[in-house]
Amino acid sequence: MLQAGAEVHESPVRALKGTLVPCCVFDSNRQVARYVAKLVADLVRQKNAAQAPAVLGLPTGSTPVGVYRELIRMHRNEGLDFSHVVTFNLDEYFGLQPTQLQSYHRWMHEHFFDHVNIARENIHIPDGAVPLDRVDEHCRQYEDAIRKAGGIDLMLLGVGRNGHIGFNEPFSARHSRTRLATLDPVTRKSAASDFFSEDAVPLQAITMGVATILEAKKILLIALGEQKAAIIREAVEGATSSERVPAAALREHPDATFLLDEASAAVLTDVATPWVLGNVEWHDALIKRAVIWLCQQRKKALLKLADSDFRAHNLHQLVRHHGPAQRLAQRVFDWLMQTIAFHPGGMKPRRVLCFSPHPDDDVISMGGTLIRLCEDGHEVHVAYMTSGNIAVFDHDARRAADLVAEYNRLFGIDREKSLSALADVDRSLKSKTPGQADIPCVLQIKALIRWGEAKAGAMFAGCREEDLHFLDLPFYQTGTIAKRPIGAADIKIVRKLIERLQPEQIYMAGDLSDPHGTHRLCAETIIRAIQEIDATGGKPPEVLLYRGAWQEWAAHEIDIAVPLRPDDIERKRAAIFCHESQKDRALFPGPDDPREFWQRAEDRNRHTADVYNQLGLPEYFAIEGFVRWNGAPI
Repeated sequence: MLQAGAEVHESPVRALKGTLVPCCVFDSNRQVARYVAKLVADLVRQKNAAQAPAVLGLPTGSTPVGVYRELIRMHRNEGLDFSHVVTFNLDEYFGLQPTQLQSYHRWMHEHFFDHVNIARENIHIPDGAVPLDRVDEHCRQYEDAIRKAGGIDLMLLGVGRNGHIGFNEPFSARHSRTRLATLDPVTRKSAASDFFSEDAVPLQAITMGVATILEAKKILLIALGEQKAAIIREAVEGATSSERVPAAALREHPDATFLLDEASAAVLTDVATPWVLGNVEWHDALIKRAVIWLCQQRKKALLKLADSDFRAHNLHQLVRHHGPAQRLAQRVFDWLMQTIAFHPGGMKPRRVLCFSPHPDDDVISMGGTLIRLCEDGHEVHVAYMTSGNIAVFDHDARRAADLVAEYNRLFGIDREKSLSALADVDRSLKSKTPGQADIPCVLQIKALIRWGEAKAGAMFAGCREEDLHFLDLPFYQTGTIAKRPIGAADIKIVRKLIERLQPEQIYMAGDLSDPHGTHRLCAETIIRAIQEIDATGGKPPEVLLYRGAWQEWAAHEIDIAVPLRPDDIERKRAAIFCHESQKDRALFPGPDDPREFWQRAEDRNRHTADVYNQLGLPEYFAIEGFVRWNGAPI
């Protein structure tokens, strides 16, 4: 297990083969951030020594946050001097004032510029508030400023799920320059959470053009999380045009590199099916993946595979060194059979702790397993790590406030205070503009709604009220989608709970494609707490990772498969329905999936069971899958 305070390597795990642009894969997003920050710092120091400015192209969003935090640390602790650095931001929403909550101008100052010594005159960000009749001139001046600075030395990029770089949406012209661009529906849907609704997202943005980006001397594109995996494959492997997938234009650049974590690289050929690129070093995990993949390609059950199936799909080496086919198939069959666990906590009563990032992740992602653990007599605790209060509609908050006020009126409880508080809520919600954050009393009401729903859902699954813990971690308490970095206070709260309960088994979210980042931050908090306990000689519990809200584990990844009966699924569905504020239409449903969360979870559980059945294993109605945490960083 990685010990607390252990050094994180600053080099990629490996460079990938078979891509049309260089790609490097890292174990974690933290390693990506440290690697990129070191490259930026090396450039800044080199330019400082030559008494020349380092000109940087900078992005916004969740992807580069870790890079900026590491650069701030270098400035504070290592004396990294930014006084001669010149920056040009990629883009800005059109129609936003620089001080607005969602403005990239404000975002850059809060996350980076206010914490380092970049001269204000050296900071360039497109002006989203420029009048429409002056936009073209503003864009020409932006291009002129880049040229006068000597061009961009190092351009940092993120990538949208539709392949956009900056706000160069699909079918942006290869020769495009800084301009006013219309946002793609996919982009607006992805940004909806930042603005608290899709309708509030601006229709346009000012962005550097594709040609402007490609003129940078060096380009680093960072992609993190499973939600970026499909578009990364299109950009670096697909037979696609740079017009349809703008990130594919980086193939033309002489010094462009994609920096990926394991999740965003997961479907690239060298990661998903490396055997098609040539000889590989076979180990158990790769054998398991390859044989399951072969079954899916041949549409055969495991025990029906023949040597000819392996040879037909470039698996000669595997069957030659580890075959014949029957022996290989039997090994994988036995491995998968060993994953099936009707009693995931064992038959002896144990203390189990499930960490739920949001108030409904427990029942959505492992509701059937919670039911089984409770039925088996285990002491099942659920810790809700955040309030989830930003994901409640205003009309639900108003209805709850009305109910409280009427209750107080009926029973004569603090009637004047109640009416005063209700008036504050009413005024706030009526005067609230699109994209505006809630005032504290409204956030408290929304938190209470989620609290009540979480209690009802967990108890419906069989948990006891006294075994439910509402942690309300500080990192989440911003009232907006943007979260604070994980701090000592967050880790202390989680560590204290683990040390008090001494669970033998912990369940935590491994669904790191959560587009709002909360799952990843919660996982990081739990891991760091466990590492601290481990470093002091504490006994580490078994840690199992669940998914379900956003994606599901693939069959080759699953370590524990919990079969669910039809009545388990019905009860799980009813537990999810207890989260009424998220029912029918969630405020932040996530992109590209119109289904409700209960439908997503049910379909994925049924799909996992179908995959097991197609492989020739026992047929089950549904399965919830889990992966054992191996001590690796998140």
